[in-house]
Amino acid sequence: MKLPLWLQTKTAGVLLGLFLLALVGWIDYVTGYKITVLVFYLVPILFVLRRVGQSFAFGMAMLSAVVWLVADIAAGDQYSDYLTPVWNLVVRMSIFIQVVIMASARDELQVLVRQRTEKLQQEIQKRVRLEKEVLAASEREQRRIGHDLHDSLGQQLTATALAGKVLAKKLANKSAEEAAVAERLVAMVEESIELTRRLARSLHPIELQANGLADALQNLAANISKAFNVGCRFEPAGTVTMTGRDAEIQLYRIAQEAASNAIRHGRARNVVIALAAVGEKTMLTVTDDGTGLAADARTKSGMGLRIMGYRADMIGATFDIQNLPTGGARAVCVLNSSQKLAEKEADEN
Repeated sequence: MKLPLWLQTKTAGVLLGLFLLALVGWIDYVTGYKITVLVFYLVPILFVLRRVGQSFAFGMAMLSAVVWLVADIAAGDQYSDYLTPVWNLVVRMSIFIQVVIMASARDELQVLVRQRTEKLQQEIQKRVRLEKEVLAASEREQRRIGHDLHDSLGQQLTATALAGKVLAKKLANKSAEEAAVAERLVAMVEESIELTRRLARSLHPIELQANGLADALQNLAANISKAFNVGCRFEPAGTVTMTGRDAEIQLYRIAQEAASNAIRHGRARNVVIALAAVGEKTMLTVTDDGTGLAADARTKSGMGLRIMGYRADMIGATFDIQNLPTGGARAVCVLNSSQKLAEKEADEN
């Protein structure tokens, strides 16, 4: 509940503080001088400190000590000399002033902590935005290169292969010895075409596939098998419906990185990439039979684990990788349907 504007002024704060002090002084008088109400005098002091400021709180502290002494004397407390009440007044006043100093220091510390926390949060947000922009720029550049390889270089090589076939046919009709050389050149160009297509699919895997992520992961497994001479297969389970292009790309990159790490660092000979629909969740797993995750893998300076975790964070998914009891390791990334819907809305916007 918001206070009226007139109650938020310093004057109102001082008047309310004086009212509270008068109330405490009256309670002190009614209860008698033999019962101390020291802690209650802190109420108006701290109230004024919060509402008005430190300087007014110091004044309230000194006034509270005086009110305490007056209330006790009015209640019947007697002194044989003048030094004792003055001493008690100074002691009580010192206590109140120390409370004001400590409370002020605590408030200043809280303000400083809050300011630094806000600044740190802003820096973290800026860093997260920058990382997302860098990753998005990288994906855009890979997408552009993939398109260029597929559409430009691929078509150019295809035209070259066709021209080579025509030349080889003409040379064969003339029984020229160069016909065999022309055939070998055509074969080399066709190999270059296939290599170009594989590179294009690895750089821009999703849009170049008919069925999106599933086809991309199928081709990824085939390419890994050829490139590393290992057994790599893709196992789909159920009907996985992906509604966000960014989610598809990030899941593909996670699978690509996990499989590559398993072979290069874990020396795996067999890798299984699985994509399954589990209730309202999409689960991607990469299982290998290698040496597993090293004990210091999570603390080393390698980027692989951090990048996979960051890619999962970007789409609101969870990521974890654990060693298996039977050997090897399994990386698991789980994406909720609510996150897939958010990805779809983001893509539409």
